[in-house]
Amino acid sequence: MAKGRELKGRIKSVENTRKITRTMEMVATSKMKRAQDRVVAARPYATALTDVISSLYSSDLAERFPLLRQPATPRRVALVVLTSNRGLAGGFNANLIKEARARIAELERTGVQVDVHVIGKKGLGYFKYVGRALASQRTDITDRPTAENAAEIVDQLMNDFVAGQIDGVYVTYSKFNSVLSTPPTTDRVLPVTPPEAKAGAGGQRDYLLFPDAEAILTELLPSYVRNSVYRALVETVAGEQSARRTAMKNATDNAGDILNVLRRTYNRARQAQITQEIAEIVGGAAALQG
Repeated sequence: MAKGRELKGRIKSVENTRKITRTMEMVATSKMKRAQDRVVAARPYATALTDVISSLYSSDLAERFPLLRQPATPRRVALVVLTSNRGLAGGFNANLIKEARARIAELERTGVQVDVHVIGKKGLGYFKYVGRALASQRTDITDRPTAENAAEIVDQLMNDFVAGQIDGVYVTYSKFNSVLSTPPTTDRVLPVTPPEAKAGAGGQRDYLLFPDAEAILTELLPSYVRNSVYRALVETVAGEQSARRTAMKNATDNAGDILNVLRRTYNRARQAQITQEIAEIVGGAAALQG
């Protein structure tokens, strides 16, 4: 019955694995719901910022704001790559890294120097493996990113942009469209593209401004950039938990399929052994009678 004992051991092992994957699926579902709530909560503020900047923007004001400077020929840019600190999320991190590699190659083909800033252990591990020098790295941002985290990431890059040391800032992240749609995306957050050019909004609104449009934009433009990075952070976390939930559900389903096969194989082996034992008994009795 060595084969039967081996099958029973494998069945027990797969059952334990299925318990783990089912638990991880439930945890990821809970975290995904909280992350999705943060994504939804961040959108009204982003919409309001875009609306106000769109209404205040004018070409004469743009000339006085460094964050709106549009370099004619970019020479050096920063790419912030957002990945997770943990695996077991299917192809989530691999897809983000693939998107980042494609964007780096695209920029470098045009002669632009790319400084890579990596957030997350998975991205850090990959770029170290391929020997890519990193401008900065962080692995301390949890699955509950804050506005302070976004400011810590982008404030120095804004200073470098204002000083003319870099000509643009891009962010590679997982865009959370829905639970089933979280495509890797790269957005340019600096220089700030006038929101009306994106949304197609036209005309100035009838606002009473205090102190004046220039002073308001001085405060709002950095907030707009920080909010863009914050949204990328929360959407990436939501995408990660969605991918992990799907991966763990698939693993749980696959474990169930394997268990069915192993149990059928075990039952057949038991039946074969019982049949053999009965045949041996019948044969022995016949020999004694003969």
